[in-house]
Amino acid sequence: MRAFWTKPAAIAALAIAMMAAPAWAERSANPVAQFSGIDKITGRIITFDVYIDETVQFGALQVTPRVCYSRSDNEAPGSTAFVEVDEITLDRKIRRIFTGWMYADSPGLNAVEHAVYDVWLKGCKVESDVPPPDRSS
Repeated sequence: MRAFWTKPAAIAALAIAMMAAPAWAERSANPVAQFSGIDKITGRIITFDVYIDETVQFGALQVTPRVCYSRSDNEAPGSTAFVEVDEITLDRKIRRIFTGWMYADSPGLNAVEHAVYDVWLKGCKVESDVPPPDRSS
């Protein structure tokens, strides 16, 4: 039995499908990731900015974004960040509890859910009211 698709026809069909496929949205790297966090004991929700490759402590958690991407203005909104979250245990040891991508459009997808604190990505920013870290030393 002969296949319906010959090799040249399959290649041509693949090329046409690739040309018709939507282009990947342009993304830009940002120097600041914005997070929200909840303290489940007090019920207080706060929003805080963290510069890329810097660490901010939220309760017993240390949050370190490694990159924060946002889409261009002519695309649907969306921000993603690669984040590391460590927990400071009661015996003062640091334990990694999360490494991965967080999505601002789907905060429940990869938010950090801790016994006392939850943290999720709110968005990416070009600038912050928080002064940038001193990287000279």
